[in-house]
Amino acid sequence: MTRKPVSAPGAVAVGPYSHAIDSDGVVFCSGQTPLDPSTGKLVEGGVDAQTHRCFDNLLAVLEGAGLGPDDVVKVNVYLTDMDDFAVMNEAYATRFTEPFPARTTIGVAALPLGASVEIEMIARR
Repeated sequence: MTRKPVSAPGAVAVGPYSHAIDSDGVVFCSGQTPLDPSTGKLVEGGVDAQTHRCFDNLLAVLEGAGLGPDDVVKVNVYLTDMDDFAVMNEAYATRFTEPFPARTTIGVAALPLGASVEIEMIARR
């Protein structure tokens, strides 16, 4: 098994981890919080804006691996408030076409830097 790191200038890491790891054609993207890569700060505008920023960051990572949204097979979404599910879901629906990737959405107590949402993905070549 190989483990090749993937980096993307459009994503910000807030710890000692790779943006993604390519392991034999399966790309495991680290969770992305809604950080604006130009400022390093959380985007403003609620869960809708934060969900879109998470996807912007993740898609930049996938692009760095030579992949796109159609290569995504699994998505995990973490929300600090499950009442935000519908808003997140609307933003999410704009990023994929059918057949949609498998997905899990989990309510959590807190996320790094006070984010309301964090998203991670797995893609396959």
